Amino acid sequence: MSTAPLFLLDPLPAAGAARLEGPEGRHAATVKRLRPGEAVLLSDGRGGLAHAVVDAAGRDTVDLTIVRRADADVPAPRVLLAQALLKGDRGELAVESATEAGVDGILPWRAARCVARWEEGPRGEKALARWRSTVREAAKQARRPWLPVVEELVTTAALVRRVSAVDLAVVLHEGASRRLADVPLPPRGELLLVVGPEGGITDAETDMLVAAGALPVRLGAEVLRASTAAAVALGALGVLTSRWG
Repeated sequence: MSTAPLFLLDPLPAAGAARLEGPEGRHAATVKRLRPGEAVLLSDGRGGLAHAVVDAAGRDTVDLTIVRRADADVPAPRVLLAQALLKGDRGELAVESATEAGVDGILPWRAARCVARWEEGPRGEKALARWRSTVREAAKQARRPWLPVVEELVTTAALVRRVSAVDLAVVLHEGASRRLADVPLPPRGELLLVVGPEGGITDAETDMLVAAGALPVRLGAEVLRASTAAAVALGALGVLTSRWG
């Protein structure tokens, strides 16, 4: 039996009747073709999760009755991803897979060797909107009650300041001598995971991040693509911490 589909609804009622309309309603009614009696999940994207049953479906609306509601705990530790911009659709692939693997927040990073630049103005805003839309749909696909926040584009200087503010920051680097599995991980708070572009993180960037407190680490002997490294690391963190508990 497949898991009930999840739709975002904000605000999320505690009980009683609810309605999906707008883009969510059209998707539920015309794409998923929900019918009376079918089960669905509803979330506000901030931890609220409700089990509901379809009462009626129109052309672009679905009426439901909430059966029960709960609030999911905030994941601990909270994992943030500083993902360097990637060319083509690889950036969207990176944030999609990271969202499915459980990331809690994403910082698009304009690293020195990024081919994609996200210049200021409409083009940059459109690229950021694509990341946010990708993350939203991936969170729904993964039935996640917490919707990761995709922040504004950060420079290396801004990323260095963020490293100084979190409980632990690790930089994935194939040349690192220390394994992620050997690093003491905080049981709570924020853990920042830094993934560079296809051309790698420069020595100057690494030095700046390390000076701010980041630890260079490797996952294993294999060299991963910049678009898949975060998802693999998040899987490891799920095992090494209580996040998958």
